[in-house]
Amino acid sequence: MTRVLAWRRQGRERLFSYVITIAAAFAMMIMASAASAKTAPESFADLADKLLPSVVNISTTQVVEGRSGPELPQLPPGSPFEEFFKEFFDRNQPQQRSRRATSLGSGFIISKDGYVVTNNHVIQDADEIKVILQDDTRLTAEVVGRDPKTDIAVLKVQSDSDLPAVSFGDSKNSRVGDWIMAIGNPFGFGGTVTAGIISARGRNLNAGPYDDFIQTDASINRGNSGGPMFNLDGEVIGVNTAIISPSGGSIGLGFAVPSSTVEPVISQLIKHGEVKRGWLGVHIQTVTPELAETLGLKKPEGALVASVIKDGPAESAGIKAGDVILKFNGKAVNEMRALPRIVADTEVGKDVDVEIWRDSKKMTITAAVGELQKSAEMAAKSSDEGGDGSGERSINDLGLSVSPVNEALRKQYKLNKDAKGVLVTEVDGTGPAAEKGISAGDLIVEVSQEEVTTPTQIINKVKEAKKAGRKTVLLLLEGQGGLRFVAIRIEKT
Repeated sequence: MTRVLAWRRQGRERLFSYVITIAAAFAMMIMASAASAKTAPESFADLADKLLPSVVNISTTQVVEGRSGPELPQLPPGSPFEEFFKEFFDRNQPQQRSRRATSLGSGFIISKDGYVVTNNHVIQDADEIKVILQDDTRLTAEVVGRDPKTDIAVLKVQSDSDLPAVSFGDSKNSRVGDWIMAIGNPFGFGGTVTAGIISARGRNLNAGPYDDFIQTDASINRGNSGGPMFNLDGEVIGVNTAIISPSGGSIGLGFAVPSSTVEPVISQLIKHGEVKRGWLGVHIQTVTPELAETLGLKKPEGALVASVIKDGPAESAGIKAGDVILKFNGKAVNEMRALPRIVADTEVGKDVDVEIWRDSKKMTITAAVGELQKSAEMAAKSSDEGGDGSGERSINDLGLSVSPVNEALRKQYKLNKDAKGVLVTEVDGTGPAAEKGISAGDLIVEVSQEEVTTPTQIINKVKEAKKAGRKTVLLLLEGQGGLRFVAIRIEKT
């Protein structure tokens, strides 16, 4: 009996020992996993040592003409005062003097043979550009190409030896909360390292049509413009470009152009000296929840085509006003402002698939991408004349009054001779139309994606919508801001 109890006791002890061993091993695995998941380094020193030589100072010089003195007054020919004033002004006229204005920014080397990236605004209007390396070597730089729309410029310097270059990382893989390091030349102090995290992504500062900034709380001050934003692998994921600050100093609101935007721009600047961007030829607007409901979309997404530019790629492909572009070249258009960036990054001349939403169903068409012209502003025009001679009508369901376009109204509201549609002549200040910012002088071009030229057509379309149980009706309006779609609530009357 004693021997049996001893065996049992030994068995329990061995089992307990096994449990402890397994628990300890499991705890070590958890600790190892936590250690490997740790993203914040104990120090940025090693990373800074490696990257500082690749970050440069950009010094620009611009010759500014001095101001001239007062001009000789205009006197009648032969006036007795003419010679007196001429002699006086010639004697007291200050000499024209020019001065050299200098400014400092930042940049970084992207190739051993001397290509340097910076901001366009750092070198804009410069007569002379110097690139200053970490060892104070000064190299004269030539401008390879500039892109004001993304504020990126590429310079080229010549050196007797290979230069230390950095590589780009994929900014799309960076997440809010990731650690980053910025190196630049704030206030002309030279290479300065700051660190922080990514505070937000996809910021729109209204700086240009392709805004997609990375926001950071790392200290970025004047002079940091054009400097790199690094991830912890030492890869450039952004070009520090802008800050928001009432004082001009850092308050934790710094912004960088992401590498996903910068890389294709740099490639084209080096290859062509300019950026050739894709162009579709549409005017677009945001798909609001009300518009989505009216169009039969499950959620607000895509870019709603407000109008199609005549003879543009979209018109040739069969895209129409009222279509919602959901995908372009295989890339999802989650929101309206994503479409210009996707189209711009697409190769000019390429045939791409465009997935659109039309008549409450998806369809795919093929469009040939055109080239965005730098200065030409194209606008869609129509020569259709509206009006059937009927008078003004009130549409209480929408809270407005409308009238066909006639010569008197054309003059009163200063409409173009080719203006089409039905004119809004009065808006009830408490009605649905007023809620959507519709005002007298706007033209209703379409109702429920069908052209209208008479008040009766609008009334019938509203009746159809009410009969179908819809709470809103979709209007295409033309006003001072151009064409726009509005989903307007139908008043219960």
